[in-house]
Amino acid sequence: MSNLDRQASVNVCGGRGFVVAEPVRELLSPRRVQLGESTEVRRLLPNLGRRMVGAWAFVDHYGPDDIADEPGMQVPPHPHMGLQTVSWLHDGEVLHRDSLGSLQTVRPRELGLMTSGRAISHSEESPRSHARFLHGAQLWVALPDAHREVTPHFQHHADLPVVTAPGLIATVILGALDGAVSPGTTYSPLVGADLSLAHGAETRLPLDPDFEYAVLAMSGEAEIDGVPVLPGSMLYLGCGRTELPLRAESDAGLMLLGGEPFEEEIVMWWNFIGRSHEEIEEARRAWMEGSRFGEVHGYAGNRLTAPELPPTSLKPRGRVR
Repeated sequence: MSNLDRQASVNVCGGRGFVVAEPVRELLSPRRVQLGESTEVRRLLPNLGRRMVGAWAFVDHYGPDDIADEPGMQVPPHPHMGLQTVSWLHDGEVLHRDSLGSLQTVRPRELGLMTSGRAISHSEESPRSHARFLHGAQLWVALPDAHREVTPHFQHHADLPVVTAPGLIATVILGALDGAVSPGTTYSPLVGADLSLAHGAETRLPLDPDFEYAVLAMSGEAEIDGVPVLPGSMLYLGCGRTELPLRAESDAGLMLLGGEPFEEEIVMWWNFIGRSHEEIEEARRAWMEGSRFGEVHGYAGNRLTAPELPPTSLKPRGRVR
């Protein structure tokens, strides 16, 4: 998914200097962003107070939206570099096209994972004939420097491993959780999991104390380590945890995001993750000139135009503002 904000801000992230090395309960509120003609998203990362959770660098939550009489998601072709995109749905379908020729409909609880490497472009849209409701999350994972030039590729996994406990079904989206390992390719130690809690469930989820974590509330009413978290908000949890208490006041859907703190400082601007102003500038120039990022075929509309770069040089500075 693209960052469609025409006043794209510079986000400087990464480095261990601001990692919270102990358990905390830091509630992050979203910023509302219009995505195309009919979809509004709640942006949780980058956040005013926190930029990354492990290698997770971008989180949008959208819906549930009634799109029965609407076109639904319509994100024109746009470029990416230096990252992976993760498409995750609770309701609806998203049709993915990319410059490699991939054409795939992603459905609820299926993983759509695109690795940009040096350069890729793609579009995302609700199919012409689509379900009434659209509800999901779009996330980015920053690629470490050693893998930023990896060959671009797209993966779709309809069958993902699950971890169960009384009142809990945890689907492992990326990485590993309690011994279950996702087939999705990762380039740094991390985890992403979808948590379905039944009304009245009270359980504890095993965690890695070397990871930092956050939980995104997708639906329902739940308490995370005793903190009520409403849908569309996210609770940052810090590091040093071996387990996470969960309690559901109703049927609830959550996403667990975690990973080793990302050591490298990065620059994130529009749909690019780089390491310097010059890198971002070159990527923008290549997209506007129609080179490097390839072409998406089959989308009925024009590709996105990149916003103007800010007048000052982009510099990586750290994980929090």
